[in-house]
Amino acid sequence: MNNVLRTTLIVIGILALAGGIFFAGNMFGRVTIFTPGAMMFGYGWNNNNGSGLGPGMMGRSRSGYGPRGMMGGYGYNNANVIPLTIDQVKTAADTYVNNLGIEGLMVEEIMIFDNNGYAIVVEESTGVGAFELLIDPTSQIAYPEQGSNIMWNLKYGGLNRQNMMGGRGSWRDRMMGGFGWGNTNPAEVSTDMPVTPEKAVEYAQKYLASNFAGTVAAADPMKFYGYYTLDFEKNGKVEGMLSVNGYNGQIFYHFWHGTFIEESEMQ
Repeated sequence: MNNVLRTTLIVIGILALAGGIFFAGNMFGRVTIFTPGAMMFGYGWNNNNGSGLGPGMMGRSRSGYGPRGMMGGYGYNNANVIPLTIDQVKTAADTYVNNLGIEGLMVEEIMIFDNNGYAIVVEESTGVGAFELLIDPTSQIAYPEQGSNIMWNLKYGGLNRQNMMGGRGSWRDRMMGGFGWGNTNPAEVSTDMPVTPEKAVEYAQKYLASNFAGTVAAADPMKFYGYYTLDFEKNGKVEGMLSVNGYNGQIFYHFWHGTFIEESEMQ
């Protein structure tokens, strides 16, 4: 075998091996992120041993996943962007909710950070959180928040994932199909979870003690279908936000907000 042929075969073999590794890694990532088991029990900070996704792996406050950043486009680097106002966030969030065509949803709380606006949407009839929205300060467009809002939301998670990926069709189709929860009927999802609000605060404080010294978890976590979200403070000022899985107490730190500016409860 001459040297040219030998070199060609070696190059082809290396490319084939690299392609196989890439494909296997890509498929593993899809299974890990989008299967129900992974979304409910395999992603987040584990209160038993401190492993998982906390500041050590995700602590980038001024860069990360934006509307397209999570799917391979731009992320957060808004150092030169003027922060949104409460009214701007409310308008964007209301527009998003109205476009869904789902009755009985309303924006209840708004927070302004230097990286984005944040809004909690609740069910009017139950008072339970439906989902969380982020509002881009440049485009002033609302979109589903990544993280626990996508992975752990048992009732609206499928809808959120489809909207993050630009899904189409009716909201029922988007909630029930695609990356939704199989044959789970969103109307049958219970708000009862093994982890109580008090226990969620306890888990949150344990996480904060290990990762954000001197911070205190809020005592009134917002309940969603499958998890809780709460703020934490330092010296009386909001320092950040995290979510607690309602079934196993895992923690997901919202690393993308940046510096807190103001908040408002909607009437």
